[in-house]
Order: sequence, then C-alpha cells, then structure tokens
Amino acid sequence: MQYMILIYEPAGAYAGPEGRTVLEEVVAKHRALAAELTAQGVQKGGAGLQGVETATTLVKGRDGDTLHDGPFAETREHLGGYYLIDVPDLDAALAMARRVPGVAGTKIEVRPLIVHDQ
Repeated sequence: MQYMILIYEPAGAYAGPEGRTVLEEVVAKHRALAAELTAQGVQKGGAGLQGVETATTLVKGRDGDTLHDGPFAETREHLGGYYLIDVPDLDAALAMARRVPGVAGTKIEVRPLIVHDQ
C-alpha cells in the first residue's frame, strides 16, 4: 500500500546562522534515509519543497478562481517535503515515519493514497 509521509516543520526553524547549520544536518539525514529507502525499493518518490514565500495558492470560488501569494493558511508549521512509500501496512509506514529527521516541533503526517480501480 502506498502512503505519503508529509513533513511539517516549525516556521523559522532554520533561521539565522545556527539554522543554516541545522538545515544542512537535517538535509544530510534526509538524503541518507532516501537513499536507504530507495535501495530497499520502498521509496517511490519524494522531495523537499521550497520555502512558503515561493508558494501560490489557487482558491476555487463560485465566480472563478482566485490566486494568492503564499500558502493559503497562516500556520506555525510549513509543509517542508514528503516521501511517497510503498509498504505492506500502516504499521510499516509509521515505522518509516519515525525515522524521518527533523528539528524539535516537526510533525510527520502519514496518509494512505486512494487506490482507484484501473
């Protein structure tokens, strides 16, 4: 079964000179984990996302679409990246999610993909 592991990082987690060092450490850990999951045939996709300042949100309305700069919701966390994995069950997906690196306050959401009949 395929699952998305969504990584929500605290806003400002990588700010300042210390933040840059922490970011480099976290990215190195992500690369190592991704390489391992790919070698095992578990990872089917994944990527980090550029900062929320690069986001554009399309809002569907009755009178058409509206574009907004930035993320739609003002939050204290930002979607920083994701892994797409294929594992037997939720327990296996949660075991993978526990290995995802992050700073204190990082939240990891595990969600199964909808399977459509072909």
